[in-house]
Amino acid sequence: MFVSRIKEKLNTVHQQGMQVSEVFRYIGPGIIVTVGFIDPGNWAANLAAGAMFGYNLLWVVTLSTIMLILLQHNVAHLGIVTGRCLSECAYDALPRWLSSILLSTAGLAAAATALAEFIGAAIALKMLFGIPLFIGSILTAIICTGMLLTNSYSKLEKVIAGFVSLIALAYLAELSMVDVDWAASGLGWVNPTLPNESMLVILSILGAVIMPHNLFLHSEIIQSREFNKADPAVMQKRLRYEFLDTIFSMGIGWAINSAMIILAAATFFQQGIVVEELEQAQELLVPLIGPSAGVIFALALLFAGFASSATAGMAGASIFAGMFGESYDMKDFHSRIGLALTYVPALVLILFIQDSFKALLISQMFLSLQLPFTIFLQLYLTGSAKVMGAYKNKPSTAIMLWIIGIVVTGMNIYLLFEA
Repeated sequence: MFVSRIKEKLNTVHQQGMQVSEVFRYIGPGIIVTVGFIDPGNWAANLAAGAMFGYNLLWVVTLSTIMLILLQHNVAHLGIVTGRCLSECAYDALPRWLSSILLSTAGLAAAATALAEFIGAAIALKMLFGIPLFIGSILTAIICTGMLLTNSYSKLEKVIAGFVSLIALAYLAELSMVDVDWAASGLGWVNPTLPNESMLVILSILGAVIMPHNLFLHSEIIQSREFNKADPAVMQKRLRYEFLDTIFSMGIGWAINSAMIILAAATFFQQGIVVEELEQAQELLVPLIGPSAGVIFALALLFAGFASSATAGMAGASIFAGMFGESYDMKDFHSRIGLALTYVPALVLILFIQDSFKALLISQMFLSLQLPFTIFLQLYLTGSAKVMGAYKNKPSTAIMLWIIGIVVTGMNIYLLFEA
């Protein structure tokens, strides 16, 4: 059902005869969102998957990316049609007490995400320069705050796209250094298997892909592309372009996540080494494929940490501004307060962290608790004629999305109790 839905969308795009150059002018918002599922939490899950089960769990990346595409497309649809983000729509459509509760939990989830991203970037700084974890976290927060306070979305989009490109190039370089069994990789992508004791790792990969803050973020930044909403033909064209942006961008995320698993399978799995921490992975790559591999790994992690920390801050600012019925704008008081409420608690908590890996797990557990609220809030709004008008979810789309929402929620709840 998922694949046929994507094929249907692509066929529609092909029939419209869109020019490639025109399409690429609309690529960008999806890239920003992609950073959220190639963040340090994903790194840990993917490296564990490859080290423990070789190429056998690559299908999980494929399945989770398909579900992610459909949910992110749906929430971007909300932003395009209404001209308001998920947070603002909740403010408009729900009783004030209910929207305040839901959006407050989403803000906490953004802070929990920032905690994990700061830790990931700080681990990379420690690998490269020996900087202590807390100092590295502060440096990351300062750099990302500076990026966001420029209030230039076009510049930020280019910077983050550059980070994503560097991460991709880093993994291409890593893969060129090892002997990959591409036949096994190809089979792993499309052949679902459940090796013994793999369920927790499977759920970790799936649970790390769909994140609450990304759903809020996508509905906000998709509005950066201006168009004439009063013209139905222009609206339909914009919706098609968004879908191409989402598929293209999430496809890049799929490739990078796959590369993480493949690298671990070709190195650690072949040597019978189980990897459970990012520092351990970097240390073990050096004797296996050379000192440059360790440096490339750390640099890629640093880029991922910076980029995902910035997007977590954007999401937190957007959520808080939406609680007052306002759009994200770093010149605005509420957006700046939202950024502070996202970054400062994360830094304070890091000051008391003794075990960075355990802190990553705890932050993911909180996201698991909050995710159902965000998903079902989104599905309620996009299924409402009052909110979406003629563009509300079709019955077939609604059924598919609710199934995905229930499955993702169930996985995250299971992961919460198994962690």
